[in-house]
Order: sequence, then structure tokens, then C-alpha cells
Amino acid sequence: MVERSIRPIVTVPDVVGLPFHVGRDVAAEARVALANPDPDGPAIGSLAWPGLFYIVWQHPEPGTQLREWDSVAVRVVKHGDAPDLEPAEPLDAPPADSAHAQPDREQYLDLAEDDSPQ
Repeated sequence: MVERSIRPIVTVPDVVGLPFHVGRDVAAEARVALANPDPDGPAIGSLAWPGLFYIVWQHPEPGTQLREWDSVAVRVVKHGDAPDLEPAEPLDAPPADSAHAQPDREQYLDLAEDDSPQ
């Protein structure tokens, strides 16, 4: 079956990293609609209200061609809850300073020799 539509083809914009209210406007200017990735869940607008929410994921990727007003699934997080603000996993303790402070004798350069002409 061949899909035929009179709706024009549009390009998906990049909305990741934008506040939801800004991303929604960018999507509308590109003539696509932001949507909840869960089709059985609430509308994305109700998930991103009240408060300041940021878009952290989108599908399809920016640059993808869709029909006008097709959905772009996005995930949002409340300001301050973004994963990049979470502390990194603690690293192992660095080696003791003495391990770095011992000179390697093969790299020792003797500057005491006098090579000047006499």
C-alpha cells in the first residue's frame, strides 16, 4: 500500500536542551507537534506544567523529514532535575603524591657541564 498525503513535507527541528515552552514554539514554527513518547499517557503539555521544564530527548532526530503536523516525541525534566546536574559517580582515590614526586633517572638532565669554548 502506497501512502499518499496532501500534507507537505517538513523538517524536524532540534529542540533538545530548550525550555519546553520555547521548544514548543520552535516546533510549531517548523509545523510539527511535540508529543509524549507514551501514546497512552497524558499530553506532553500537561507533563511540562506548571514550572520550568527542559527537553532532554526527542524522536525522530533533528533533520528528519515528516509530514506537516506529525508528532515529535519528547521527554522533559523539571529545571534542576536534569541528569547532567546529578553528581558523577565517585572516582577511586588518586595515587599518593609520592608516586608522582619521584624523578625518573633516565630523564635526568645534567646542566652542570660547561660546553662553552675557551
